[in-house]
Amino acid sequence: MSADADALLIERVKRGDQKAFELLVIKYQRKIERLIARMVRDTDLIQDIAQETFLRAYRALPQFRGDSAFYTWLYRIAVNTAKKALVELKRDPLVTESARSAGGDEEETSRVERELSDGETPEAVMASKEIAATVNAAIEALSEDLRQAITLREIEGLSYEEIAEVMNCPIGTVRSRIFRAREAIAERLRPLLDTPDGKRW
Repeated sequence: MSADADALLIERVKRGDQKAFELLVIKYQRKIERLIARMVRDTDLIQDIAQETFLRAYRALPQFRGDSAFYTWLYRIAVNTAKKALVELKRDPLVTESARSAGGDEEETSRVERELSDGETPEAVMASKEIAATVNAAIEALSEDLRQAITLREIEGLSYEEIAEVMNCPIGTVRSRIFRAREAIAERLRPLLDTPDGKRW
């Protein structure tokens, strides 16, 4: 259904309807910014790179043939734009102070809090927050390729085929990267989950 809606909007854009492209931007802006934030980690750059992504997409849209889903195509442009920005700035995608204060962890924490039922103990809430923080830290510590693959799969919900297209690599490589990323995250979580004497928090 969503793909059909995108196709209709794309046709309108190709006929010169700029409002239709604005609707596509509104639909995908948050997802694209979230994807870029996982790669760049500098909140000062996220919006600029997202803007550049949509600008490139707009210019390239006449060549979009619909062989893949629009969002897969857009994600690939975002990934390439972010990589290009990092190269130009000679920066590694490491966590900066501005990225820490961007509220990503708070967003993650509030999501965990919403998922908890009212009857849970403060200890359980603390444990959940600690687990969420550990998962975030584990993702941040991954290499760029692993972090990108696990983000596209677990956060953006893309299929292995779509990730292979976005990352421009074979599907076997995608499976391997996601497996290695999950292993690294599980390794970080083990100390939290292995409690002494079989006690639960």
